[in-house]
Amino acid sequence: MGPVRRRLIRGAAVLFPAPAWAEVCAAQRPNWDGTPVTAWGEFLYLLQTPIVLILIIATALAVRFRSEWGGLVVVVGWSLSTFLATGWGTNGDLRAVAINEGCIGNTTLFIVFAALVCVGVVLYTAPLKRDKT
Repeated sequence: MGPVRRRLIRGAAVLFPAPAWAEVCAAQRPNWDGTPVTAWGEFLYLLQTPIVLILIIATALAVRFRSEWGGLVVVVGWSLSTFLATGWGTNGDLRAVAINEGCIGNTTLFIVFAALVCVGVVLYTAPLKRDKT
């Protein structure tokens, strides 16, 4: 999205009454109470999504059994969930409006958490040097 279109969207959000944009927040976050979502709140919200809960369980199993293939599946799953949860796959217009309204927060904490989990899983499930001989 270019800077001109971004300014137009932000300017339009100021010109139109807030209830006109309420549909965006109602679609993105149906139970939003009107208070701006912080980065911590967005992190906690994203941790409660079903795919992330399944990934947490799968990560625990891959680490528990020290499975290289399980670790690979978990890392790919975390990468896909980060891609989907942060909206990288969309054009961003509705997401930008929702962020301006305050019903979606910053996803940086979730991205860092997912990256740390992936690094930890890769390092922990990697074969040991003594296993190669």
